[in-house]
Amino acid sequence: MDIELIGAPVDSGKKGKGCLMGPDAYRTANLARALRRLGHSVTDVGNLTPDMVADPDCANPAVHSLAETIGWTQSLHRAGRNAMQAGRLPIFLGGDHSLSLGSVTGVAAATDKPQFVLWLDAHSDFHTLMTTESGNLHGTPLAYITGRDGFEGFPTVPNPVPEQNICIIGLRSVDEAERSMLEDSDIRYHDMREIDENGISVLLRRFLSDVADAGGNLHVSLDVDFLDPSAAPAVGTTVPGGATVREGHLCMELIADSGLMTSLDLVELNPFLDERGRTAQLMVDLAASALGRRVFDRPTRAYSS
Repeated sequence: MDIELIGAPVDSGKKGKGCLMGPDAYRTANLARALRRLGHSVTDVGNLTPDMVADPDCANPAVHSLAETIGWTQSLHRAGRNAMQAGRLPIFLGGDHSLSLGSVTGVAAATDKPQFVLWLDAHSDFHTLMTTESGNLHGTPLAYITGRDGFEGFPTVPNPVPEQNICIIGLRSVDEAERSMLEDSDIRYHDMREIDENGISVLLRRFLSDVADAGGNLHVSLDVDFLDPSAAPAVGTTVPGGATVREGHLCMELIADSGLMTSLDLVELNPFLDERGRTAQLMVDLAASALGRRVFDRPTRAYSS
């Protein structure tokens, strides 16, 4: 497979800083080497920069860094579209989750196939500019990519993802405004109770089967906070009770088995909060599992005290 690594040091989608260091942390954790060892061709195009955008008006005073986030959305949209049109599988190295405003719309614009999105996250990220109380735009991508109103100043979404083509797995922190919108939508969503009761493989296999039946492209967006913070502490949005390391790898292995993934986000890694790089390394290992590393091929990790 021809893979393109796209650095997206986006740090505008939230008030807490640190995610801009994420792309280089993935490089330090040897993501490219791990993928090449699986037989893939890997090109690292370096880090993007946001387009320069005039600061638009916004009726919600809580929203911050709006122009910068719009600039990132435009830049990432182009990068994703161009990578897909060149026949490559783009991996977006984040950066906070607002990068998906551009990554998903970009890859969706590059294909005539049905676009599907697997959102592995503790949060639903279904706010608009008008509903967010925090003003943190990393909580808005799913509303934007589905073409919802409330994104004045952002580029028009050329190929909105149908809500029924989106599946969120790992939910455990959804506020009331998002809950109401989510319940009225056609998005599939599974919280940790469903995972505990049914097993994560049952839920994911059902979605992957639908992607295959539709002959669709699959974008996977993996947020660090999908995982339990005991395993992945390097995130500013920790919520206890997340997926285990083994559940994370199982998801990635099922994705690899399906052969459906056409693009990938690795988001919300804040190296400033990490412990000896173990979250970055775990995310690299998960990416490798999604791209063909098998259970018994995993390297042994040794950390000195």
